[in-house]
Amino acid sequence: MFKLAATFALGLGLAGAATAETWDMPTPYGDSTFHTVNIREFAADVAAATDGALEITIHSAGSLFPHPEIKNAVRSRQVPIGEFFLSRLSNEDLAYGVDSQPFVATSYDDAAKLWAAQKPVIEKLMAKEGLKPLFSVPWPAQGLYTNGEVKTVDDLAGLRFRAYNAALEEFATLAKAAPVQIEASNIPQAFATGQVQAMITSPSTGANSKAWDFVTHYTPINAWVPKNIVVVNTRVFDRLPADVQAAVMEAAAKAETRGWEMSAAEAETKTKVMADNGITVVQPSDELMNGLLAIGAEMVNNWMNNASEDAIEVLNGYQAN
Repeated sequence: MFKLAATFALGLGLAGAATAETWDMPTPYGDSTFHTVNIREFAADVAAATDGALEITIHSAGSLFPHPEIKNAVRSRQVPIGEFFLSRLSNEDLAYGVDSQPFVATSYDDAAKLWAAQKPVIEKLMAKEGLKPLFSVPWPAQGLYTNGEVKTVDDLAGLRFRAYNAALEEFATLAKAAPVQIEASNIPQAFATGQVQAMITSPSTGANSKAWDFVTHYTPINAWVPKNIVVVNTRVFDRLPADVQAAVMEAAAKAETRGWEMSAAEAETKTKVMADNGITVVQPSDELMNGLLAIGAEMVNNWMNNASEDAIEVLNGYQAN
């Protein structure tokens, strides 16, 4: 979906900008989500730095492609660029989902160390499919949303539990809950219709979906710090003039730094929003955490038994730092 419009360079702006190009960019999340806000700033930075030689049009909330199709849409050049949740690709290689393994990396410092170990492996894997990662931004650490306080893992047994990737499906199963795949945009309806009764997600998603309308308690268990990633089709990127490529990469580096800062601020702000709207924020009991950590340890063991060499490389690199 490239829209090329002839323009005169006039000897101004970027030396290689003989034409103006517009990229359509699908994203899964709504305009109020900080990831989308950050991506819009990224697009504005690219347009400014290239003097309009490259414009990126954002199609938010899955309006152009649904979330599960975005990666392949970029790979097949239906669109040149897109954003998606990185661990959705765990079924392709477990290296993509290390950040969604419970209680492996539970703070922003740990998440940054994990990304440093993960990034070169992800770049290598995606290069095989003609994709180039531009930047990655984490969600706040994941918390537990329930009706009533959950004091032990046993309290989760039998609940229909929202899952958004393979790791969370396994987590729900080990907790004796019933996993149900639900996209973020469908959370309110899923709770309203009884499709799900509990979930683990970020304070951002909780506040954006107005979780106070359908649950009573939020428990910040800080289970993991998962990431979104923005990728571009390598062939499309390589067609850009060198100075435009450099401008895109500089804007991407800024977006990654800004996005991590936005995420950290978001965690505190959105937890307060939920509390202000009536959700009871309760610290997890030792008994609950011990049960959750036991599930996490079992999941890591299972993960190790099935992980590729690339995935093991990520975990070993992270644990070595």
